Amino acid sequence: MSAVPSDEVFDVPAVSPLHLVRGSAPGLFWYLTEPTRCALDVSEFVVTRSMLRGAPSGDGHPVLVFPGLGATDSSTVMLRRFLSGLGYQVSPWGLGRNIGPTRRAVDGMHALVKKVSDEHGPVSVVGWSLGGIFAREMARDHPHRVRQVITMGSPYNMSDPVQSRAMPAFSLFSRLHIPREEFPPLESTRPPIPVPATSIYSKTDGIVSWESCVEEPGHRRENVQVSSSHLGYGFNATVLWVVADRLAQAEGTWAPFAAPPGMARMYPRAA
Repeated sequence: MSAVPSDEVFDVPAVSPLHLVRGSAPGLFWYLTEPTRCALDVSEFVVTRSMLRGAPSGDGHPVLVFPGLGATDSSTVMLRRFLSGLGYQVSPWGLGRNIGPTRRAVDGMHALVKKVSDEHGPVSVVGWSLGGIFAREMARDHPHRVRQVITMGSPYNMSDPVQSRAMPAFSLFSRLHIPREEFPPLESTRPPIPVPATSIYSKTDGIVSWESCVEEPGHRRENVQVSSSHLGYGFNATVLWVVADRLAQAEGTWAPFAAPPGMARMYPRAA
């Protein structure tokens, strides 16, 4: 079964050129300004809606959207409406508030992936923060049902619990979680997920360290840097464009993300 990183220390391969910093917490300034910067991300979305009308449309395949820790489907309404407007069959996770890997959440996600894929074909899964960790586990468990995974500020590659300021909240609900022996192995001990994967991250994320949200780039996997608050990923125009661009790829094909002409300056150079 699959779930989320525990509060153990996660080991990172020594050969990784990402130079992950063990025990590195997000900057205090970025953490304290999260609410303000999230409001700016929402305002930016309103201003840039005309630009987003030029985002690539989809082929109508199903898309699931998983919320982050402590959030419900209401947090992803704007993202889901945007994707629905591009022609996708978008579904929320429908499992109430995300308080971690409870039995209801774990069983419910498996059932949802099976149901949607049986009815409409392979599904793309977009996950915000903890929702992205869940999305990657669904891809590992159902590689023939999941078309691709897109994560937004998801610390699936944590090397130390201090890398997430949300860990105290996660631990608060731990008594409701599945047994620890059902938690998945450490990310660093496993091969890449077997479907195309895009990790969207921000060096100004005040909740999780950006180093924990990326993996070694390679065949059908990439990291795309944006400028966003953690709470604002689902409203940030540059994030929404990346999600739309990735989902628009024809099934069975894949190429790394490339910012369209005129938007290159909106995407910081990846680490």
